[in-house]
Amino acid sequence: MTEDGRGNRLGRGLSALLGDDSEDYAALDRVRSSKELPIEFLKPNPNQPRRTFNEDELEELAASIREKGILQPILVRRVEGDRGEYQIVAGERRWRAAQKARLHNVPVVIKDLSDGEVLEIALIENVQRADLNAIDEATGYRALMDEFGHTQEELARIIGKSRSHIANVLRLLTLPQDVQQYVTDGKMSAGHARALINADDPSALARKVVAKGLSVRETEQLVKSDRPKAPRAAPVNPEKDPDTLALEQNLTNSIGLKVEINHKGEKGGDVRISYSTLEQLDDICQRLSQQTSGI
Repeated sequence: MTEDGRGNRLGRGLSALLGDDSEDYAALDRVRSSKELPIEFLKPNPNQPRRTFNEDELEELAASIREKGILQPILVRRVEGDRGEYQIVAGERRWRAAQKARLHNVPVVIKDLSDGEVLEIALIENVQRADLNAIDEATGYRALMDEFGHTQEELARIIGKSRSHIANVLRLLTLPQDVQQYVTDGKMSAGHARALINADDPSALARKVVAKGLSVRETEQLVKSDRPKAPRAAPVNPEKDPDTLALEQNLTNSIGLKVEINHKGEKGGDVRISYSTLEQLDDICQRLSQQTSGI
C-alpha cells in the first residue's frame, strides 16, 4: 500500500464496479478451477488503455506461467451475439503470456458489464499496477470523458487519483504526436513531457532531450533558455509576499491549473488562471457557472 492510501481507493473503486466478490483477487482464485475457457475463445478489448506490451516482460511472465500456471483469473465478458467468444476486460498481459507459454485453457471470471464499466475496470487495473505509460493513461482518461461523459472529478474518485493529477496527465495529449511517442517508447518520462508543453517548438526540444539524455530539471532549463528574451518593463509591484505566494500555490493545487495573483494594494488586483486546452477552459467555465447558480 502506498503512503497516500491510493491502494485502498483503487481497491474500493474496482470493488464498486465488480461487486463484493472482487475485493480480493484471491477470492476470485477460488472459482478458477470451475471456470476455464479455451484460450482462442478470448479476444482483446479494442478500447484497452494499454497500447504497448514489453516483449521481455511478456517472456518473463510466460516463463512464470509455465512453472506455476495462471494464478490470477482473467476477467472477461460475453460478446453480444456470439456465445462462443469472450472479450477480455482485465488480464490481457496474462492472456498474451499464456499464448507464449502454449496453454490451451485459461482460468476466467465472467461478468456482465457495460462498455463504460469495461473501460473503467481496464484503466483501474492498469493504473493500479503503476506501469502504464502516461500517454496510454491519458488516452484512457480522455476516452472515459469523451465516450461516457465522465468529468475530471468523477475520474479522480473512480481511479483514486487527485483531480490535479488527472488534469496534468490529460495535458500531455496537447503535445505533438512525435513527443507523445517518445513517452510511449520509454525514451522520455512524463516529467520531461510536461516540461515541454509550453515550449514554442516541443518537437525540436524533445529531440535534443532524447539525444543528450537530459534530466527533467535540465529540460525545464532548456525550455526557459529557448524562449525569446522580451524586453522587461520595470515592475509595477514589489516582490510578492509569502502569503500571496502560498495562496497562489493553494489555488493551483485545488483546480489543477496555474493561478497567478496580482495584488495592487488599495487599488485591488486581478487573478489569472492559465489553461492549455479548450477542455480546460470549458471546465473552468462550468465550475464558475455551478458556483453562480448555487447563489
